[in-house]
Amino acid sequence: MGILEAAKPAIIICTRDRARATAFYRDTLGLPLAYEDNFAAVFNTGGVTLRVSLVPDFTPQEHAIVGFQVPDVPAAVKALREKSVTFNIYQRFRQDELGIWTAPGGTTHVAWFKDPDGNVLSVTSA
Repeated sequence: MGILEAAKPAIIICTRDRARATAFYRDTLGLPLAYEDNFAAVFNTGGVTLRVSLVPDFTPQEHAIVGFQVPDVPAAVKALREKSVTFNIYQRFRQDELGIWTAPGGTTHVAWFKDPDGNVLSVTSA
């Protein structure tokens, strides 16, 4: 067995405004807030801990940092749009009218969006 093979991962997301980010992850994305401490707002998602930590001077990456696997990508996109989430359109991908990209082979679907700090997140079928 590998050293970390049985370890449970924790996701760490940086924010410049923890109150705003906490509201987004809790109220917009619907993640249950487990607790807050001096270091982070901590959510549970899919049996994994997601920590939103204050880092005042961080710069978000231009690629997805977290993907949420969902059973129905179009339904998730529509529900998030109802909560005013805007989906990213990338010129290099052929996305449909909802902003969903279908990978070659047709079985994987992905749609990308940003949190209030510009962190790129996704909903995906894979």
